[in-house]
Amino acid sequence: MIEVLRTNNPIRLDYAMVLLKQAGCHPFVADRFMAAVEGSILAVERRILVPDEYAASARDILKQLDTTPEPPVEGDWGGESEER
Repeated sequence: MIEVLRTNNPIRLDYAMVLLKQAGCHPFVADRFMAAVEGSILAVERRILVPDEYAASARDILKQLDTTPEPPVEGDWGGESEER
């Protein structure tokens, strides 16, 4: 198992897990319970580990964590138009 991410940000951790699971990288969160033992303080970072053969693809996938999504185009909300 190789560490591909270390963070104490729970939102970043959850999003990374979703991305890695969707890609089939078989991620595992280490130190999850250690942080809970310490009172859920943010000093203990949790780590995401993947099997060795998925390390390169996992690192590529995790680059999405640092990209800013494009804002929607005005009027393109994916729903029905409100004009009547």
